[in-house]
Amino acid sequence: MKTKNALTLIAAVSTALFAQATLAQSTMANPASGPTPARAEVKAETRAAAQTGQLTPAGQGVKPKDSTSTMSTKGMSDTRSETQETAKEGKLTPAGQGNPADMNAASAVGPRAHMGHKAKTKAEMKSGQTIPAGEGPDSPKK
Repeated sequence: MKTKNALTLIAAVSTALFAQATLAQSTMANPASGPTPARAEVKAETRAAAQTGQLTPAGQGVKPKDSTSTMSTKGMSDTRSETQETAKEGKLTPAGQGNPADMNAASAVGPRAHMGHKAKTKAEMKSGQTIPAGEGPDSPKK
């Protein structure tokens, strides 16, 4: 029974010391700032900052962008008509075949420039000059 009382006393003393240390840290953390602002004051400051666009958006923590717009100045019908004209001229690159580094060169050549290469490859396959799949020098050995 004495052991139980001794453990209870030790637990009470350690709790009191821990509470005192926590209270001392919270009051001594920032003595120069004075009392903390009321909740209503903080809400009013936040509302004012939100209205002026000074708050950081939720998510990635990036700063708000300038008010300059990145929107296009052309209408959708203008863009559509330009694309149709380019398609009639044969300057569009087929979907999935464009290379961002070669955008200027690809638009000058046209979408049908690879047709000669396809014919050449088919001729090589018929004559047996190509290496069958799985039989090249880099293929796994059996």
